This record gives sequence, structure tokens and C-alpha cells, in this order.
Amino acid sequence: MKKIYIIGIVASGKTTLARKLSQKLGIPWYELDCIIYNDHPGGRHKRTPEQQVELIHEIDKAGQWIVEGTYRQSCHCLLDMADTIIFLDPPLWKRKFRILKRFVKQQLGIEKCHYKSNMKMLKLMYRWTGEFEAGRQKFEGMLRQYKSKVVRVSGNSDLSLI
Repeated sequence: MKKIYIIGIVASGKTTLARKLSQKLGIPWYELDCIIYNDHPGGRHKRTPEQQVELIHEIDKAGQWIVEGTYRQSCHCLLDMADTIIFLDPPLWKRKFRILKRFVKQQLGIEKCHYKSNMKMLKLMYRWTGEFEAGRQKFEGMLRQYKSKVVRVSGNSDLSLI
């Protein structure tokens, strides 16, 4: 495992797993949001799909990486480039609980984030979770073409598969 793409919906545990794997394997880890968006003192701007792919190819030059994030069509090349795809798929109730828990921590200043934590964002996260469930079959169908390198993690006991 030298090129790992951790994929999952909001609050599936992507960042936590990426951080732990990065420490354990000594492989640099990247948040997909930081590839999609360019943060600078003037604000946050979305990179074009071409710029995103260019940045992914720059990261790939190192020969080993962990990228974590929700699936984005503009970053589909990660599925082809990865030697291991980890699909985090905890139960819906657990993801909904984690979204709320994260929001509370952010409001209390316990947890940092790259976005503005407010009620609008909280509602968006719940909406994205619902949209993922509605489109789950299509997403899983797309993943099937990579089945030889996909590890599905639905619970902590599945982590031993990695």
C-alpha cells in the first residue's frame, strides 16, 4: 500500500483513518478538500477541474500518498492511480450522530475545520448524507470496476482488513 484513496461520505471517519495510516506507514496524507479548494488570506477559491488534476499529478510524483475525501468526478483519476481504495461505509445512524457531534465540537472551539461551521453547513452535511444514500447504487456500481483494490469498512472490526 503506497497510494491509498480513502473514500466515503461526510462523517464516515476518513480523516481519522488517514491520519492514523499516515503515522503508521510514514506516508504523507492529503485532504481532498485542500486539492479542490485553494485557501489563502483573501478567502477560499475552488480550483478548476484541470487545476485539481494537475495538483493530484504533482502529489503522485512522490510515489506514495494517502488522499481522503468524498467522491468527486473531477478527481476520478485517484481511483485509477490508487493501489488501494478504502471505502468507509459506517451505518447511517452513526454518520448522522458524528455530524452533530462534530458540529458541537466546532461550535465549542474544540475541533477546527476548513469551512465555516454554522447551521447552514450542518444542514448541508445532512443533505449530502441523504443524497449519498439516494445515489448509493450508482456509486457502488462505479466502485465495482475497481473491486480488486477496494476494501470496504463498515465497522471497526473491518479495520483489520487493512
